Amino acid sequence: MFSVGIICVLLALALSLVYGTKNLTLATVWEALFHYEAGNTTHQIVGEIRLPRALTAILIGAYFAISGAIMQAMTRNPLAEPSLLGVSYGAAFALVITMTLFPSVSALGATAASMIGAGLAAFFVFTITSVSKGGITPVKLALAGVAIGMFLSSLTSVVALHFDVSKEMSFWYAGGLANTDWKAVRMLAAAGAIGIPLALLLARSLTLFNLGVEVTKGLGIHVMLVKILGVFAVLLLTGSSVAVAGAVGFVGLVVPHISRMLVGPDYRFLLPVSAVLGSFLLVLADVGARMISPPYETPVGVVTAAMGVPFFLYLVRREGGRFS
Repeated sequence: MFSVGIICVLLALALSLVYGTKNLTLATVWEALFHYEAGNTTHQIVGEIRLPRALTAILIGAYFAISGAIMQAMTRNPLAEPSLLGVSYGAAFALVITMTLFPSVSALGATAASMIGAGLAAFFVFTITSVSKGGITPVKLALAGVAIGMFLSSLTSVVALHFDVSKEMSFWYAGGLANTDWKAVRMLAAAGAIGIPLALLLARSLTLFNLGVEVTKGLGIHVMLVKILGVFAVLLLTGSSVAVAGAVGFVGLVVPHISRMLVGPDYRFLLPVSAVLGSFLLVLADVGARMISPPYETPVGVVTAAMGVPFFLYLVRREGGRFS
């Protein structure tokens, strides 16, 4: 299944390089990739615009999917994903504050701010849920996440309008990949070099979470340490993704469930399959965003929401909202 996913990602990558405001042939793309001429405008379109954009979509799709899978395992909540639990909106809020106070902030600084904002949002969601009557439950996590997310989204809009950075932040509101470049690819790759191995290292422990906390502890797993490391991996992957592409929703919700249907609940297989499916989904969504209303671009977050909302409603309506 993983191999099939890789092939699908490569095919989606080819589509992303061929289709856009100006459609190209595969022969032209091949020539630009392997016989690059700096003075050739078509080669520049492929090498400096479309290729880094497609690679960014591959990395961000994988990161959101892995983050969603980790959050679903740790919270035992089938509706958990970075946007739904307010993590993405926390990252966006921290980003607008940083852009207001430090207009010339570097990509590394923006990523660090996004991680801090994502961490604070997650902290507030879990704190509010834990102090409520009956403690943490999947439904309460979802409700608290939506409430915190809406609140932070409103604050982000207010700050952006008041300090006249709404134009700069409009890109992050809906999520998009139009302004990505090789710098973004390198930053995402650096974040993934830490976050993905950490997630894979936790795969066995995350699988055991399906048996319940007490059983997991009985099997010798340090639950709190796993959760701390898991949260760090999520913050790193989500924070870097939001810093580059904004709050792209529903990838982290939809993809882990599809992967679970395909390979089962073992996270040693679920995480890699989620990564390739997330990459495939976001690259296709980005191609679709360019094709819906050319020469204008539809925000990729709108496309992923159009795919994710029906799946979200299906999960809500499913009997008992069981997680397996």
